[in-house]
Amino acid sequence: MSEAMNIEQLLEIIDHSEAAVLHEYVTDVNAVDVARCAQQLDDRQLWKLCYLLQSEDLAKVLEQAEEEFAVRMVQSITNDELIDVFGYMQKDDIADLIGNLPIVQRKALINQMLEGDRKIICTLMDYPPDSAGGIMNTGYIALEEDDTVSRGMAKIRQIANRSEVIETIYVVNRSRQLVGTANLRVFLTADKNTKIKDVMKEKPVFVHPEDDQEYAAKLVSRYDLNSLPVVNHRGSILGIITVDDIIDVIVEEYNEDILELGGVNSEETLNSTLQESVKHRLPWLLVNLATAFLASLTVRSFESTISQVVALSATMTIVTGMGGNSANQVQSILVRQLSQDEVPGSKLLKCFRKEILVGMIDGMITGFVTAVIVSVLYQNVFLGIIILVAMTGNMMVAGTFGFLVPVILKKLGVDPAVSSSIFVTTATDVLGFFIFLSLANVFLPYLL
Repeated sequence: MSEAMNIEQLLEIIDHSEAAVLHEYVTDVNAVDVARCAQQLDDRQLWKLCYLLQSEDLAKVLEQAEEEFAVRMVQSITNDELIDVFGYMQKDDIADLIGNLPIVQRKALINQMLEGDRKIICTLMDYPPDSAGGIMNTGYIALEEDDTVSRGMAKIRQIANRSEVIETIYVVNRSRQLVGTANLRVFLTADKNTKIKDVMKEKPVFVHPEDDQEYAAKLVSRYDLNSLPVVNHRGSILGIITVDDIIDVIVEEYNEDILELGGVNSEETLNSTLQESVKHRLPWLLVNLATAFLASLTVRSFESTISQVVALSATMTIVTGMGGNSANQVQSILVRQLSQDEVPGSKLLKCFRKEILVGMIDGMITGFVTAVIVSVLYQNVFLGIIILVAMTGNMMVAGTFGFLVPVILKKLGVDPAVSSSIFVTTATDVLGFFIFLSLANVFLPYLL
């Protein structure tokens, strides 16, 4: 069986109690497919699946399962069986799973663990889930710098099966402080009597356990690492963060930014209750309502002008709509750059000027096209001129606020993705209406 599993195949395996087929699939293909399909099982079917899975295979499925479903799977087996499964799981995955269990079961499981495992798990659980310490694991290889390559290789053979990453070897001094790293390839090619400190790479990149997981992801991306060491303030290595964990962080942060750009809480899903969804969405909708009234009041102040020239009501939304789209372009680019710390303060003014210039050029071109069409439709050149000037001005407004709002939020220590679109859209709507209707008021005699 080499293709991705579907729910029908999984049900057939369960119905026929084909434990060997299930083991072969998990071993040869991928446990993530089993975890994905199993979410559709009812409690009885899930219990039978857990019964058919060997402890090592169940560990693989639990590591690949979504948090809520992993908890549901755990409820299908006893604590004794779960302790046995933990023997095949990485410590960080165990800590994440236990942290989502009910307090009573959590305490019972921790008390059943060996003292060494209990200490590691409790330490991992003490760190915030979105910190470097919260996503690190303890499956790494650390060798002393004064050891020879030969002795180092012997130690690697002894502990490699318990380590999640063996490509990167971490080198420590006699005080267990991290002093360098070495690639496994170096060990395979170096003279066996060479000391490890002579083949290691000094000044390794690292994070502290309290650092944000997003910062860790940036370091892995920037320096093209396959793992990142986590050290305490004494310089002693506590664990490592692997690429698969970093990928999860990147996906999580991306989803969070996308949701917050739209004024949606990152904790909300389609499975959220009615009360939770209303609670998460309503506050930003009320803020949006308040800003919408600003645009409405702007239009209201020009009611007499609009009532005399009906064409204004049909064309003014073009100006604000284009301004909003232009602002979203600027904002999207800037939010991405700021999230990656790729905008040096010295370049902000230059970038700001460029965005205003881009807005002006885009506004003149799109405004000219719109002006031609509007002039023909309404047989009035002056209305076309108003559209051209207003759209150019509002595009410049879009560049200004699309740039400034995320930068200001970043300076205030707020995630620049947090609903900045609401404030930017308000600026383009209010100022767009104001520019357009003010010009219409000035040229009113030529529009009648």
